Amino acid sequence: MSEARARLLRTASELFYAEGLHSVGIDRIVAAAPVTRATLYKHFPSKDDLVVAYLTEADDAIRDRATTARTQDASPDDVIRAVAGSIADDIRRPGFRGCAFLNAAAEYADPAHPVHQAVLRHRQWFLDTMTELFTATGKPDAEPAARHFVMLRDGAMAAGCLSDPQAVCETFLRGIEGLLTYRSRERPDG
Repeated sequence: MSEARARLLRTASELFYAEGLHSVGIDRIVAAAPVTRATLYKHFPSKDDLVVAYLTEADDAIRDRATTARTQDASPDDVIRAVAGSIADDIRRPGFRGCAFLNAAAEYADPAHPVHQAVLRHRQWFLDTMTELFTATGKPDAEPAARHFVMLRDGAMAAGCLSDPQAVCETFLRGIEGLLTYRSRERPDG
């Protein structure tokens, strides 16, 4: 990646996350980077391409954290806890403004739009990953448990920028523990 492209993507990512995708224009990105319009369009033919690159970079970072959690010598339950812990760390981070993917989906509601498609790809990967992790626990209800995890995550990401992030994280992590504990109990009907 060229230095100019990296600077453009870093600048756009900071602005998009802090202020929103539609509210940040190309002129603002060019001025803040600082690069010429021609340089921007050389690397990103359209603003949509730049937004997709921003989401792809965010997706890569989340995938890397999931991979790191999985490479530790830990039980599947502990890997799930590590993924949840990294989500809580994000929520506690100064400047947290919610989930980049949920924010993007709200701004690009058309399911056929490339930005919305990038959001859907990330969410499908995350659900598949959580399903795989819950399957590795050996407990029978992996798919519903993964959907439950994703729903808890979505709620925590939305609430984390609206109220006390510490309380949100404690509630989220307690919910994950409850999900793991519930799944560990023998249930009479199966």
